[in-house]
Amino acid sequence: MNKMTVRDIEVSGKRVLVRVDFNVPLDGEASVINDDSRIRATLPTIKYLIDKGAKVILCSHLGRPKGKVVEKLRLAIVGQRLSQILDQQVVVARDCIGSEVEKAIEKLRNGDVLLLENIRFHLEEEENDASFAQALAQLADLYVNDAFGASHRAHASIVGVTDYLPTVAGLLVEKELNVLAGVLTNPAHPFAGLIGGAKVGDKISVLENILNTVDCLLVGGGMATTLLKAKSYEVGLSVVEDELDLAVKLMEDAAQKGVRLLLPVDVVIADGISAQAKLKVVAIEKIPSDWRIVDIGPLTIKDFSNALEGCKTVFWNGPMGIYEIPQFARGTQAMAKLLASLEATTIIGGGSTAEIVIGMGLADKMTFVSTGGGASLRFLGGRTLPGVEALLDKRS
Repeated sequence: MNKMTVRDIEVSGKRVLVRVDFNVPLDGEASVINDDSRIRATLPTIKYLIDKGAKVILCSHLGRPKGKVVEKLRLAIVGQRLSQILDQQVVVARDCIGSEVEKAIEKLRNGDVLLLENIRFHLEEEENDASFAQALAQLADLYVNDAFGASHRAHASIVGVTDYLPTVAGLLVEKELNVLAGVLTNPAHPFAGLIGGAKVGDKISVLENILNTVDCLLVGGGMATTLLKAKSYEVGLSVVEDELDLAVKLMEDAAQKGVRLLLPVDVVIADGISAQAKLKVVAIEKIPSDWRIVDIGPLTIKDFSNALEGCKTVFWNGPMGIYEIPQFARGTQAMAKLLASLEATTIIGGGSTAEIVIGMGLADKMTFVSTGGGASLRFLGGRTLPGVEALLDKRS
């Protein structure tokens, strides 16, 4: 990575504004953190700054409050969890800018940690408002971006603030970029991409980009439905996106580049999307017009498993079915268990895929679980991340 990191600057005694991604999943009205892995992912940067005697000012969003104060999306609960993990007090401000925040920062001693209130309580954050960004920048001497999962957003706390402060990467951002860049430039072969979920348009650039690197591409979930439709299969009531031309081109490009492309040979179909729906397993040639695809079938699981077992690198993004409903999640769970058992480099591309792996207790069996779904896809698609572009380049 040719960008400067927090190791490249003097931080002792400095007020350091650190953009983190504490957008943790909460348990509804109870406001209980279901998974604190995003908090823990930033610990190397936070502990480094504490150990170096910086005054640490953390900044994050939580949920989608759309510029309004939403009580259940306050960051106090996150501050409590971080205090427990660090075993030191984390002060939580009631806002992210303003005189009260400035007074709280004045009280910080070297090694202290302050967590600002949810940055998205201000509409100006997502608008990348210059005045708001400047108000944030006035709180600190330096800025560290350690929110890889938000680095594809051109928001005030990601991009705007960099106009006013020296800007470097945190240790999580550095790790994410190095791992994902390795997928594109120097993976151990055979290398397989396992791609599921929906939103073909969002992922097509990723697929096109990694076609230059992968030996095998396995496609399930809603992605597979669109590709099957492009091959003139009946897919019933399954959701099919409009990008059929893109799907056809992808399959043609894979063939031209000698990439083995595996699609489902059988699928689980249902007469509705609910836990009470009737299920069948059918070959892809026999999907009724009034049923819908909800998962990959057992023969496909076997085919995919055989293809993956000989690989030395696997990148996975996207579930194999509608995994939120347990009886539609078996294909996704089978892939997660298989990847956890491989003697290979296994990289999980963030978002829902990371949530699945973490929820199954398999994260520690994977080589790397990205914290950024959209950010990792954009990066692997060969597109720039605004939050990374804004970082200072390393001095030659």
